Amino acid sequence: MSSDRSKDVTPPPLPAPLAVPVADSHTHLDMQSGTVEEGLAKAASVGVTTVVQVGCDVNGSRWAADTAAAHPSVHATVALHPNEAPRIVLGDPDGWSRQGERTAGGDAALDEALAEIDRLAALPHVKGVGETGLDHFRTGPEGIAAQERSFRAHIEIAKRHGKALVIHDRDAHDDVLRILKEEGAPERTVFHCYSGDAEMARICAENGYFMSFAGNVTFKNAQPLRDALVAAPRELVLVETDAPFLTPAPYRGRPNAPYLIPVTLRAMAAVKGLDEDTLAAAVSANTARALGY
Repeated sequence: MSSDRSKDVTPPPLPAPLAVPVADSHTHLDMQSGTVEEGLAKAASVGVTTVVQVGCDVNGSRWAADTAAAHPSVHATVALHPNEAPRIVLGDPDGWSRQGERTAGGDAALDEALAEIDRLAALPHVKGVGETGLDHFRTGPEGIAAQERSFRAHIEIAKRHGKALVIHDRDAHDDVLRILKEEGAPERTVFHCYSGDAEMARICAENGYFMSFAGNVTFKNAQPLRDALVAAPRELVLVETDAPFLTPAPYRGRPNAPYLIPVTLRAMAAVKGLDEDTLAAAVSANTARALGY
């Protein structure tokens, strides 16, 4: 959520329900207010009948797996976020992450964390390995080696368990594409919160990578993202909230949640020149195919 906005914490109103049910391909229920049950019920009331709960660290990944095991409408992915890997290796003196202040653990600590992600990835209700990838926005040059090592390890884990790979790519398009090529991408690869341009969308399409669009596709300054959505083949497009972040316009800056998927999906349908039911049906089928449920 943008820090330059007024902090309006009132949840946006319920949108009109979708006629064709869809999935939120990427959300963080553990960072949202209210209970999981409340969030799922609210989402289902507007046609968002499936959510993918995404892990960003060891504790969050365990929580994602447990939550998916307890709720048939929830699927889990597990991973160390690209910004988590350097914190494990180099320490986190500011306590920026949810674990608070941490001392440097070195490569051994990263290996230990990756072993737990590997264990969780084997569980049947865990459908993907992610969000993993590269983030050159928040991690400086000193953290790049840890990020890359972690990303390569996640690719291997996803392939070995036959799970989808869910990618976080922030200001790192060329390096993410390069590493996927070097390692060999898993059969199912999803670019979460797709942030590339139309040219990158064509590269993703050539490789069969799924592109998941979030609420930022509705932002005024996001024309390159809308151009990418036009270029993305219908059969490779997903929709997500990344809630509680990236709330779609006109609610930008307020808390996001899976029930707001219809707002983004309708905006996407307009950009692609499709009616919302057609896009919803495609997105629903694509998400099931991408995550293998």
